[in-house]
Amino acid sequence: MDIKKEVNEIKDYIINLRREFHKNPEPSWKEFETSERIKNELEKESIPYKSIAGTGIIATIGNNKGKTVGLRADIDALEIEELNNKEYKSLKKGLMHACGHDGHTAMLLGAAKILKKHEKELSGEVRLIFQPAEELGEGAKKIIEEGGLEGIDNIFGIHLWSGIPTGKFSIMPGEIMASADLFSIKIKGKGGHGSMPHQGVDAAVIGASIVLNLQTIVSREIDPLEPAVVSVGKLVSGTRYNIIAHEALLEGTVRTFNEDIRKSISEKIERISKGIAKTYRGEAEMEYIWGPPPVKNDEESVKFARKCAESLYGKDSLYFSLKKMMGAEDFAYYLKKVPGVFIFVGSGNKEKVTDFPHHHPNFDIDEDALLLGTTLHIEYAVSYLKKK
Repeated sequence: MDIKKEVNEIKDYIINLRREFHKNPEPSWKEFETSERIKNELEKESIPYKSIAGTGIIATIGNNKGKTVGLRADIDALEIEELNNKEYKSLKKGLMHACGHDGHTAMLLGAAKILKKHEKELSGEVRLIFQPAEELGEGAKKIIEEGGLEGIDNIFGIHLWSGIPTGKFSIMPGEIMASADLFSIKIKGKGGHGSMPHQGVDAAVIGASIVLNLQTIVSREIDPLEPAVVSVGKLVSGTRYNIIAHEALLEGTVRTFNEDIRKSISEKIERISKGIAKTYRGEAEMEYIWGPPPVKNDEESVKFARKCAESLYGKDSLYFSLKKMMGAEDFAYYLKKVPGVFIFVGSGNKEKVTDFPHHHPNFDIDEDALLLGTTLHIEYAVSYLKKK
């Protein structure tokens, strides 16, 4: 099988699919049209599939006489208004594929097309996982809960990455992405007239003080050699300029690689927020939602994936400058269950203006990267099934 040649022959198919998905983005858990479109393509190739986790899909190619390898693509988009003026610009106001999931879906469908063509040559089974709700960090967990990972011996995932030049692959061992938790703090004060603040309990002041003091968790309570982030992204309080706010709401995120520190931060946030609220004569209640754990790649799978990339594109295709990041991915849940590897495929190209950061309204991908990702999907699956 000449994988690169065969992928190049369906180049237009992959790119057109990516553009179609880009024009029609859907948010997490509402990927209804996307799901139907994926099913249509699978049906054209006579690839059996089943629905899972609502809008998710699991398709199978090959046989059960050997091992089973999983290939995963996430399918949801983001609530972002696109600023690009491309022919394939999002047709849905306030929604955009600003993270590359349109490309992930197209690459996996491209891989499916070629793998099906060579199905009789496979030494086992390839399971294609089209996963919803990655942006909420919930889809992978639901796939697992509904049995989607049962029987899989190894799993492989790709993320297109604008911070890496097109033609390069970042395939790194160990922890490469952080855990991602969400917290919200509800503050209760006492309303009053803005001219008589002594008669009220100002929830806005309490909220502002909590925001400032939460920053001391990382700067004063965590070992400086341990990466950690506590960010408050939302603070809502008050209804009018001359009314003392009677309540406030904070929402934020916690990122780290250390599970013990992760647990301790949740306790520190609650201690600080309740303590400050009490100091200002108010009350605070915290809700802490545990999100995906850190993404931790299996070392043997990393070595194998690197060999696959080298066999296709040479040693110079490997990119070692990407450091582990505080961003998160719910692919981590899969790696908690089975060995596998999550890699980054470069899609950054300044000349094509595809080097904007992810989640930016001008985000776009170098579509040449789609061919590399599709090729690597196939090479990893076929070679893994052959491996003794």
